[in-house]
Amino acid sequence: MSVLIVDSPASAGHAVPPDNPEHPGRYAAVRRALQQLSGGEWIESRSATRDELERFHTPGHVERVLSACAAAEEGGWHGLDWDTHVQQSSAAAGLHAAGAALEAVDRVMAGGPRQAFCLARPPGHHAEPDRVMGFCLFNSVAIAALHALEAYGLGRVAIIDIDVHHGNGSQCLAERDERVFFSSLHQAPLYPGTGREGETGLNGNVLNLTFADNSSSALWRQRFEAEVLPVLARFRPEVILVSAGFDAHEADPLGGLNLTDADYGWVAGKIRASADEFAHSRLVSVLEGGYDCPALGRAAAAFVSGLYSAP
Repeated sequence: MSVLIVDSPASAGHAVPPDNPEHPGRYAAVRRALQQLSGGEWIESRSATRDELERFHTPGHVERVLSACAAAEEGGWHGLDWDTHVQQSSAAAGLHAAGAALEAVDRVMAGGPRQAFCLARPPGHHAEPDRVMGFCLFNSVAIAALHALEAYGLGRVAIIDIDVHHGNGSQCLAERDERVFFSSLHQAPLYPGTGREGETGLNGNVLNLTFADNSSSALWRQRFEAEVLPVLARFRPEVILVSAGFDAHEADPLGGLNLTDADYGWVAGKIRASADEFAHSRLVSVLEGGYDCPALGRAAAAFVSGLYSAP
């Protein structure tokens, strides 16, 4: 079965200050790796509208980001946070990153390929309703979750976050909307310092699993299978969204976990099997972190390969 790749060429135009790890080379590395796979159906992303962004973000946040992009000097940057900067071209990148997730939801809901991967940057899972942070402008996965709920009348959506950093922005959504199940597997302590175990959200719809520095991939797999999958099955979402960060890879410079390429193929297969069981096979994955480009490309390719067939 084909996997839909929603590609955002605008990603390449979002330049960042020198030495920033979230640079356009990340997009290029993943794109090259995915082009080597067979069986993918490629389409280009669209731009999200303000109304779509404002399902999650405040109007003030959207205006602040877009105005900062417009005000940036030619070839220069405007700092929105200590680690989040924009240029004029960043507006298109941010709008198309969110639009890629929205387009993926539309396609899987329309009955085409039921598994989609969004090849877009900047990442989004740290962006809160009224705040940019952690390289993130708009929270694509949260926007996509609300799109699935509101545009299609679904009753339950799940977000599974496998980035090494806690998806604090996405948890904000689950904390206010019991229709969303959010689970994050992340290193702690680590940026952004949120996502404690024991946080349960509304009626148990938040599940955080934390891992100490240098934790093994075997432990990560064991906890995912023993703790995430049973709760996901009880929630029975009608579509599953994945914040597919690859910075828990053993080669990544911003994390301290020890996942390998094979672990990403494994977890994709496990999530795909859950989607097949109770979500009508509907599964949308959104690129988040991953800052060693060779490892990022390999891990993303392994993940997308794992979407093709459940174990």
